[in-house]
Amino acid sequence: MSAVPIERIIKAAVDRGASDLHIKAGDLFRARIDGKLVPLTKQRLTPDQTKAIALKLLPSERARASLESMLDYDCSWGLPGVGRFQFSILRQRSSVMIVMRVIPFAVPSIEQLGLPDQVRSLADLNLGLVLVAGVVGSGKSSTIAAMLHHMNQSHRRHVVTVEDPIEFLHRDINCSITQREVGIDTETVRAGVRAALRQDPDVIVVGDVHDGDTLETALRATETGRLVIGAVHALDGPAAIGQAAAMVPPDLRDMTRNRLAECLTAVVSQQLVPRRDGAGRVAVVELLMATPQVREVIRGENLAALADLVAKGQRHGMQSFQVHAAELLKAGIIAPETAKSFGGRR
Repeated sequence: MSAVPIERIIKAAVDRGASDLHIKAGDLFRARIDGKLVPLTKQRLTPDQTKAIALKLLPSERARASLESMLDYDCSWGLPGVGRFQFSILRQRSSVMIVMRVIPFAVPSIEQLGLPDQVRSLADLNLGLVLVAGVVGSGKSSTIAAMLHHMNQSHRRHVVTVEDPIEFLHRDINCSITQREVGIDTETVRAGVRAALRQDPDVIVVGDVHDGDTLETALRATETGRLVIGAVHALDGPAAIGQAAAMVPPDLRDMTRNRLAECLTAVVSQQLVPRRDGAGRVAVVELLMATPQVREVIRGENLAALADLVAKGQRHGMQSFQVHAAELLKAGIIAPETAKSFGGRR
């Protein structure tokens, strides 16, 4: 390990399609490739080696000086010609560990990600609230980046993003895209979204709708006539709606459900699964569209009924995970056992 520069190992991992890198004392250098954590080196790292790598990644002399007392630290780092990385430095068994998320230089397109045509139509909207749901590592940021890339190619808008941290870098083409990073360009997500309302935005992107304050600000932004796109950590559309309602105190939930019912346009949910040919992963996508029936359910408390509306709502542009998995199977993109993991066609 000591004879091979860390940059070369990182480049090799990225060339193999790694999404995450794990650097831990006492272990091999590992990378998550196609969803699996695989070793890249044969020699185990020493505490001094992981410490040296952390010092190389830290962005300032002040940060490097505080490494010995550092418990949790998040930042970003770039390797010229390779990519950008979101990384976390943490302590485990009193030694330094680093986990890095790979952020490619190139912004993906909707076509490259294999997303349904409805996602493009959502990016063409002038107003409404679009939530992009999925668990950690399910590609939510890539989908939002692809939607912004489509806007940038097709519309003349001012797009303001509030991210923690900034992942994909967008250059201005037809749109003016203002990207603000929490902790550097704005104090909090809520503060950044509230400030965005005074910055003549057409579109506001909320990188993580994770609490009641952020949700309330996103709803307010939608109510002023903007298109708001927000990421939420939830498995599917019904779970995303339920989670949003649970973000606020009980005495505010009825009002929040009513506002959400009025503002919501769609929930795009996704899960990443292996491609049949072994060339990476592909998103299986659920689409929940805010029809009058869906809005009525959101106002009530029987959110379980949303799953049935998704399953029966193809004429309204809706799509279940099962239906999309069946389409990907028919196209030969995923294997039968992968499609079966989503259950029968609904």
